[in-house]
Amino acid sequence: MTFDAKIALLLIDIQNDFCPGGALAVEGGQEVVSVANRLQSRFETTILTQDWHPADHLSFASNQDGDAFSLVDMPYGPQVLWPDHCIQGSDGAAFHVDLETDAADLIIRKGFRAAIDSYSAFFENDHSTSTGLVGYLRERSIDKLVLAGLATDFCVRFSAVDAAKLGFEVTVIEDGCRAIDLDGSLAAAWEEMAAQGVKRLTSTQI
Repeated sequence: MTFDAKIALLLIDIQNDFCPGGALAVEGGQEVVSVANRLQSRFETTILTQDWHPADHLSFASNQDGDAFSLVDMPYGPQVLWPDHCIQGSDGAAFHVDLETDAADLIIRKGFRAAIDSYSAFFENDHSTSTGLVGYLRERSIDKLVLAGLATDFCVRFSAVDAAKLGFEVTVIEDGCRAIDLDGSLAAAWEEMAAQGVKRLTSTQI
């Protein structure tokens, strides 16, 4: 892989609530931090995403008549109900303390609209409301992305698939991600990413 100004590292939601002890902890989530930090030294451009929900977010089971991890229908499609997590300004929403963030060129906050969830770094879950990331990348003539972060089967998956559909060359770093894996969602995520041409490598292969 050639590391130049046309390639960027996209680190997805490496936040306290997705790490052990957090409200929506991903098993082994803290293990991606060291990989993410090593990767940053290889790239001219690093972009971070940050889940950033208001307390009344409609994807929270506490705000719906349903149990956490159950599926409900929203106007924009099926929605998993989650435990309250990454609430704006909370410690849970903060980046993991060991994640290096000073060199980040851009931080994209997502999920801040109460009525719609946002897994992808590019779009809300209606698949049309943009976060503005694609414009930023194109203005900088970036056409290749390397992704790592949390969780493989949700926000990494949606970000990678959207990026590929938008015409970017996309690679996901497998050892830089960890998954929730709800009812086979991890296998489905890798299958969908592969179908969209997303490459799957380890950090030692790039």
